[in-house]
Amino acid sequence: MAKNLVGIVMGSDSDLKIMKPCIEILKEFNIPYEVIVASAHRTPHRALSYAETADERGLEIIIAGAGAAAHLAGVLASVTTLPVVAVPINSTPLQGLDALYAMVQMPSGVPVATMAINGAKNAALFAMQILAGKYPEYKKLLKSYKTQMSVEVELKDKKVAEELSK
Repeated sequence: MAKNLVGIVMGSDSDLKIMKPCIEILKEFNIPYEVIVASAHRTPHRALSYAETADERGLEIIIAGAGAAAHLAGVLASVTTLPVVAVPINSTPLQGLDALYAMVQMPSGVPVATMAINGAKNAALFAMQILAGKYPEYKKLLKSYKTQMSVEVELKDKKVAEELSK
């Protein structure tokens, strides 16, 4: 696949440290992606233009990470028919609750799927689940990933049991 399937939009360059797990998952599973910084408040025309043209560029999902007022995901969702996944970022004294509330309180007709605070890894996995409906190779990789998680938990269970039996 040559075209990018996932667009990652961060409200600030300081969001990169939180969004890196998202990027790492997309890289791990060879999901083509692009990353930009665009603010709903400081660069609204850039953010709107990005979302308005995302479909034309071949994107299938947008992941938006932002902190504080965090209107980025909603602004993007307001001008695209693509699924938008929001990642509220802990960047204020409110520890991300302000961002979470801004993202989950979307008005009727403008849905945004919202992850946990700093939940960038889950945003990538959720995007992968959406893509798995269309691309069988991602479904297979996702099933393998989940099987591996199960194996890791079983190994941890055995380790705990051994530790407690001493």
